[in-house]
Amino acid sequence: MKSASISGVVLLGLLAGCGGRTSSWSPTAVHTANSLPITLRVSQGVMDELRIHYVKPVYPGDMQKQGDVTLWFLIDSQGAVRKVTATDGDPILAAAAADAVKQWKYTPYILNGELVEVETRTVVSFGK
Repeated sequence: MKSASISGVVLLGLLAGCGGRTSSWSPTAVHTANSLPITLRVSQGVMDELRIHYVKPVYPGDMQKQGDVTLWFLIDSQGAVRKVTATDGDPILAAAAADAVKQWKYTPYILNGELVEVETRTVVSFGK
């Protein structure tokens, strides 16, 4: 009986969205009544396979800076990057990473035969 109670609490926690995330910001899929998601969240690994044009970030003037920058961004239904948002990392490195990611291109994502907008993230590393 005790394990059923624990399972219920874990399930309730997952349904409530706590799921072990440490970040207070998390993008979500937007839905309309009786339709497919307008924006679908897809993992970085899947989207890396669909990237068809990569632009390497240009190191900012201060070559001493190192670190990772986490970016969330939208990929429209035609494969172009839109609305890049840095969620972690040095602001100077984040600007350079965002400038590069805005130039990336992807094969359009298809869900149930429909082109859909995708939301994903990437981590750009500088000097590591």
